[in-house]
Amino acid sequence: VQLQASGGGLVQPGGSLRLSCSSSVTTLWFNNMGWYRQAPGQQRDLIATITGNGRRGGTTSYADSVKGRFTISRDDAANTLYLQMNSLQPEDTAVYFCNGQRSLTVGAQDYWGRGTQVTVSS
Repeated sequence: VQLQASGGGLVQPGGSLRLSCSSSVTTLWFNNMGWYRQAPGQQRDLIATITGNGRRGGTTSYADSVKGRFTISRDDAANTLYLQMNSLQPEDTAVYFCNGQRSLTVGAQDYWGRGTQVTVSS
């Protein structure tokens, strides 16, 4: 199983970016998918999740820091997870990682894509 994130770049404050995460398996296979970010010298933080569990659609949740500005979505036909980021601010600068989680009999298995750098600067 492989996840590959893309779409990062340099954007001015107030701008928008859309990150994509392409999966080598159907996104329906994951019980949950999400986006994390890690700023320099900081821990990796969960910012958005979407449930899967083999069903189309899904319930979303967001960290307070991005709520109302970021939108997570999933295109199951394209096996791709997205993160639409609007009203970007310098504090959103970080490496962004996509994650897929598959439940096991006990616990869960996490799958990670390589990060994509987002830099918000004028």
